[in-house]
Amino acid sequence: MLVYLVICFMLYASCFMLRNSFTKKRVGTLTLGEKLRQLRNGKRMALNEVSRITKIQIAYLEYLEEGRWDKLPADVYVRGFLRSYADFLGVDGNVLIKLYEKEKGIKKNLEESKNPQAEKSVQKPINISSFVFTPQKIAMSLIAILIFSGLFYLYKEIGSFTDAPRLIILNPQPDTSVDGNSLRVEGVTDKDVRVFVNDQPILVGDDGKFSENITLQSGINALNMKAINKFGKETLSSLSIRSNFKEDTAQGGQDGSKEESVLAELNEIQIEIKVDPGPVWLSVEADENLVFSGTMLSGAVQSFRAGDKIVINSGRANATYVKFNGKDIGTLGQDPGAVRGVVFNRDTKY
Repeated sequence: MLVYLVICFMLYASCFMLRNSFTKKRVGTLTLGEKLRQLRNGKRMALNEVSRITKIQIAYLEYLEEGRWDKLPADVYVRGFLRSYADFLGVDGNVLIKLYEKEKGIKKNLEESKNPQAEKSVQKPINISSFVFTPQKIAMSLIAILIFSGLFYLYKEIGSFTDAPRLIILNPQPDTSVDGNSLRVEGVTDKDVRVFVNDQPILVGDDGKFSENITLQSGINALNMKAINKFGKETLSSLSIRSNFKEDTAQGGQDGSKEESVLAELNEIQIEIKVDPGPVWLSVEADENLVFSGTMLSGAVQSFRAGDKIVINSGRANATYVKFNGKDIGTLGQDPGAVRGVVFNRDTKY
């Protein structure tokens, strides 16, 4: 019995000594906020400096380091903040984002476990609709759609009747200055609307877009744009365009003969067209190629060259003046109407 007691005492003493020989250590993991603060302190930078470089508000940086997720904006913005912060700190942004989502999820679960009734109160009962489609209801729906469509169309038509059409000039801008003697007018209007430049009609596409080449005279040119819809409502817009183009003032006589001889040496023919009064629509073909189609303003001048033939189409014959190889031959005709297919070639004599 004594031996048994001695053995028990020795075993108890050994267990006590072994228990005291172990050192207790605290095992912990850094939170996202602690990691961010540690990395920032490693760079020895204050929050205001980080905010200035990353363009993230100081308040949001503080919320991230303090783990105050409820103060932060939507997750998509927080992920953007973390990526920018990660680039600044030189770490992987995906690691920070995953840690953020994990901690936010843990916090949400803890809050739900503390108040389990909150989740139940949010849930809404499922309502099963008693509405059933029948042929009668479908027919009534189709009739309602047709009536609504008719009223909408009528509303649009009345709006078109009472409202002036759109007239948006995309090019050129007001008070534009150009070095040449031509520019392209581009814009958009409503469907079935006519557009005029200085009372000269221009072509409008089915989508309401229009584009026209305009020949300018040297100096200030006034472009008066007008859009008229089928109800007679109109919208006006005026542009002032400066042309820095310098016209050739040499005319006829000895200079014309000299120019004709130069063209003969080049094996070419030349046409110079001037409009007065304008505007006048013209198209010019040189050697079967369309080289110009557009509107020329009053006093505007255009020159064209070809190897064999030049064909002119004009909207107003008596306002279209022509010089052929430097010689003034007057207008294309006395008729104020349009003229088409006027041909000038090497055999043309004046």
